[in-house]
Amino acid sequence: MSGHSKWAQIKHKKAKTDATRGKVFTKLIREITVAARVGGGDPEGNPRLRLAIQTAKSYNMPNDNIQRAIKKGAGEVEGAGYEEVTYEGYGAGGVALMIDTLTDNRNRTSAEVRHALTRHGGSLGESGCVAWNFEVRGVIRVSAKRVDEETLMAAALEAGADDVQQEGDAFEVTCAPTELHAVSAALGERDIPFESAEIERVPNTTVKLDGEGARRILRMMELLEDLDDVQRVSANFDIPDEILQQG
Repeated sequence: MSGHSKWAQIKHKKAKTDATRGKVFTKLIREITVAARVGGGDPEGNPRLRLAIQTAKSYNMPNDNIQRAIKKGAGEVEGAGYEEVTYEGYGAGGVALMIDTLTDNRNRTSAEVRHALTRHGGSLGESGCVAWNFEVRGVIRVSAKRVDEETLMAAALEAGADDVQQEGDAFEVTCAPTELHAVSAALGERDIPFESAEIERVPNTTVKLDGEGARRILRMMELLEDLDDVQRVSANFDIPDEILQQG
């Protein structure tokens, strides 16, 4: 199993608890705002906004919050202006990291990201230093308790997905980013519930870690993902399940 894939499942479940919902809502609102600013406030003509709204609803975000974020992005009401900045770097054991942020202050965000990395033995790298090792994919996670593999496989592939694999207690449906909405919509029409549908950076190769190196990279991931400006962190670690569960 891909260690980072399992980590994503664990983080997604944690994010739906009351203790973390406020911080998750902040990140989702930023994504909706930027999506509306870049592509307009109509989700029918803006795939990125449509996906951001879908993700927000999967976390039970109130519709009023979603609409306010769209209006901010579309310029109907005042709000902070965010820009997208992606940082690349390394963690313990040479793990490759890509850190996607939405920020209204580049200097602050850069300093916070650098601090989180160096605190746990990591470092920032030059642009392009690790991007080659990641492929941008649409990833839909479906609980293995809610549907059998054959039913899911038939529905997903017919809708344009590339593959369906079981990762722990969930199936991962992967597709081209441009097909994510169509595939997730098709699953919904078949009454197949999914836990998340997001654009992710999927690593082509992984680095196996154990012991203190594994724990150090997980502490770094926690620290990075806790930053308000950080939207998502992609990494290519492969860590035993028992250590991931502790994280």
